[in-house]
Amino acid sequence: MLWSGLRRTASAVRWYVRELLDESAYDRYVAHARSHDSAVAVPSRREFERMRTDRQESDPRAGFRCC
Repeated sequence: MLWSGLRRTASAVRWYVRELLDESAYDRYVAHARSHDSAVAVPSRREFERMRTDRQESDPRAGFRCC
């Protein structure tokens, strides 16, 4: 009983940290892309992060970003 509670707590903490750091953005992107077209070519995580960074840096409303 103690272990299941500990496991549940660890799972909740992992979920919270992933959401807080936006680590789950790629997973949501893949799920969304596949729900619309199962044959779509999904970019790798690295390509996705590059596209996301490029989009953020090209947004003039974002202002100066140092890192």
